[in-house]
Amino acid sequence: MVRVVATEEIGPVTGAVTRKFGIHATDLGILWDNGQGKLLCAFGDTYGAGWGGDGAGPPEGSDWRCNVLAFASNRDLDAGLRFDAVVAREDGTAAQILERDRQADENTVIPNSGIAVGGYNYLHYMSVRKWGPAGTWDTNYAGIAVSVDGGDTWTKPPGARWPNLPEGDHPFQICAFAAERDHVYLVGTTNGRFGPAYLGRCGRFDVLSPASYSYFADGEWVKDPVRATPVMSGPVGELSVEYNERFRQWIALHLDEERGAIVLRWAPELTGPWADGQVLVDGGDYPAPYGGYLHPWANDGEDVYFTLSQWGPYNVKLMRTRLKSDAPGSGTV
Repeated sequence: MVRVVATEEIGPVTGAVTRKFGIHATDLGILWDNGQGKLLCAFGDTYGAGWGGDGAGPPEGSDWRCNVLAFASNRDLDAGLRFDAVVAREDGTAAQILERDRQADENTVIPNSGIAVGGYNYLHYMSVRKWGPAGTWDTNYAGIAVSVDGGDTWTKPPGARWPNLPEGDHPFQICAFAAERDHVYLVGTTNGRFGPAYLGRCGRFDVLSPASYSYFADGEWVKDPVRATPVMSGPVGELSVEYNERFRQWIALHLDEERGAIVLRWAPELTGPWADGQVLVDGGDYPAPYGGYLHPWANDGEDVYFTLSQWGPYNVKLMRTRLKSDAPGSGTV
């Protein structure tokens, strides 16, 4: 069994430290290695100097961008997460990397997960039609964007989309990427933060082809995503999944909206069984937490690092959690 020993804050990722990039307030902080020695960090709705100072603000006068992307190279994670550059506009401030869909009734375009495979970078995103009560929203579709130049420019192929169902419960609208030797996986949920998680996969070179995916359903792989059965019990929000070499387990972080906490879960296989969530970050210590995205450069030691968002400050922190294994002879790992 993997147990949480302690969690502590390393320092701010965004806010005053990113104002030179025109990032005064933002959330998420989705991390992945671009395959060229750089860490990529994708953020959601982002605001500049006109930000109102409390949560996500109105777009008018706030230099609103639906999403932005930053680059980092520092591997001393205890020194914090500092950015070398961003995908920039002409004035050097962060540009929106995924444009809105003008043919849809779309409020914003939010990234969910990133991965580099075979020289390409992929960014899973959702087309948000409207926000609902806390923890709920409606999507038009989920999609995968691609970059062929390490993350500097992005395209959104129209064929790489999973349209939501009329009932709003398609099981692959918010997805975390994972990969092994032969497959790329989507660990997905319906729109919002209250459902369970489902599993899909494709060949490593078929990421942009929805028709190439199969979905795990009662122990079998099927072609219809609607037939997928849960591999992880809910409520699951803002999921991040990485394989931990030290534990030889899959590690997942996500928001448990009912507990108001970021939790850690583990499983020997992506198909499960997934352990119940252990609290890493409690809302009593960090009010209105969400996100919880694992750092890809810290999956083989005693500590895991992750980004944490909070609604009120509407900014991102870097956190560190020490884990321990109860397996015989394993000690603290």
